[in-house]
Order: sequence, then structure tokens, then C-alpha cells
Amino acid sequence: MVLGVLGLEPAVEAVYAALLQHPQSDLAGLLTLTRLPEAGVRAALDDLADRAFVRPSRDTPGGLRVVSPQIALDLMVRRQEEDLARRAQQLAASRAAAAEAVAAFGSLAPNTPVDGAERLVGMDAIDAKLEVLAKELRRECLSVMPGGAQSQASLDASRPLDADALGRGIAILTLYQDSVRNDPATHAYAHWLTDNGGEVRTAPLLPPRMLIFDREVAVVPVDPADTKAGALCTREPGIVASLTAVYEQAWATAVPLGAAAPRDTGGGLTGTERELLALLARGMTDEAAAKRLGIGLRTVRRQMAALMERLGASSRFEAGLKAAQRGWL
Repeated sequence: MVLGVLGLEPAVEAVYAALLQHPQSDLAGLLTLTRLPEAGVRAALDDLADRAFVRPSRDTPGGLRVVSPQIALDLMVRRQEEDLARRAQQLAASRAAAAEAVAAFGSLAPNTPVDGAERLVGMDAIDAKLEVLAKELRRECLSVMPGGAQSQASLDASRPLDADALGRGIAILTLYQDSVRNDPATHAYAHWLTDNGGEVRTAPLLPPRMLIFDREVAVVPVDPADTKAGALCTREPGIVASLTAVYEQAWATAVPLGAAAPRDTGGGLTGTERELLALLARGMTDEAAAKRLGIGLRTVRRQMAALMERLGASSRFEAGLKAAQRGWL
């Protein structure tokens, strides 16, 4: 059995395997079978009981009854699904709160600090502020870089700041969209970050662009749909905390750069294909979906055509129905 992917430690898995093969084993028997220390076996049994992989025996007072893998794993997966749904709700609430708070600062005069907040208008003003914040960094920088491939100008501007921070032992955590794996320049930069001690993960969909410095200062677009509106630099604790929560939720579900993007167990969908179906099912146009996913319009249309063929659908509407019936949405 390989249950580590579901959160079981090797010792817990070993005790569970021993119980499956020898259901009547007591503590002494498990110590012999697993060759683990007594404290380790007891801790594993507690973990298995918490997960409902073992239950109190009705035949042997004080004993345990091992639950079959099929039932135990089904229960674990359902719990994980419930946890993901709960986290998704928390993420949506955090996003909404952060967006509302950021919008409230849209009326600030450009490039004029007011009570710890500053609306930055123009790339020169933004770059100048980022240089100052990068020099003040003490612990970590969290960043979200949506939109797929990054411009060469953006990468060139980021490299000296990132190099200086990494050289000072600053933790740099960066989120890109999955589509950067297909862009040589951005992919090379991401690998440079990881090679020098940074951490990079990717996901099909990301929150709006953001930079969070030491969980104390955040720089975000005033309006993600209008780059001319500029960026907001804020030290407001409530806004920074909300943005950090959004970041942590996105980071937890993203895939490390060195790992292959996972395929969904339902229908063998990639993460991008699943998100594409969901976006188009909500009525989003091909153009808007391409922008959200950071991929080309022709790629969206090619992937959608392939999905419709797999579903045996002759229209987008029919494809949405069949995808929902198969549990893909």
C-alpha cells in the first residue's frame, strides 16, 4: 500500500498493514510485526483511530476492529473533499474582503502616502517602491504572478531584487500559472529562482497579482482589469492579513515547479482542462477564459474541441451537461 499521498506517515501505514494481515493482533503482536518502538505503535493506533481506520471491537472489550481499505479510504477522501470545499469558501470570502478593501483606496491621490497607504501610478513609481520594499525585507516575500508568460522587461527588473534578497537569506515564494511551463523565458527564470533557494509553484487559476513583504506590506493592483489605475501599497493590517490568507490558500493547492502537473482522477483531466470547463460552463467567452488561464486563444479552442470530442458533445451546452453528469464539474 502507498497511503502517504493521503497523509499517512510510514509508521501509521505499517501498523495499518499489519492489522489488515493479522486482525487479532494486540500491542505486543504489532510491536513484533512492525518492529517499531512502543510509543510509535501507540501513536500510530491513535492516528488510525482519529481517521476511523480502526474502531472499537464489539467482540473484544478494549480491542480494535480494523476497517477495510475501501471503506477507510472512501471516508478519508470524502473528508478531504469537505476540507477542500471549506477552504474554497474561506478563499472566496478572503478574496471578496481583500478586493473590497483595496477598492476603497482607489480614490487616493497618485504617489502620495496617506496613513500607511499609497496609490502608485506609472511603472517608474511602482518599480521605485518595490526597490525600497525589497531592501527593507527581513524574512520573506510572497508573490502571485498571473497571466502566464511574464514580459522580459518584468523578468529583467525582478532578477536583481530577487538575487539580492536570496543572497540575504530571504525566503521567496512565487506562484505562477501552469502555462508558464510552456514559456521558455519565464520557465527558465522560475528554475533560476528555485536553483538559488526560492520556491515556485504553479496552478491553472490564480488570485490577482500581489506582492506581500514580511506579511506586513502588500502591493496589489487597484483594479486588476485596469492596469492604468495603478497599484496600492498598503500596511493596513486587515488588508494584508486578508491577502495573506488568499495567498496561503492558493499556495496550498498549487504544484511545485519540479513536479508534473497532476491529472484529475475524474476523466483524466488536467488542472487546466478542468478549470477551462468550469469557466466556459459559467458562460465565460473563449477570449476571457484564455486571459484568466494565461494561455492563447487558439489553445483554449483546441482544448475545448478535444474535450467536446471526448465527451461526444456537439455543442458547448451539451458538453457542460455531460461533464457535470460525469462529475467533471
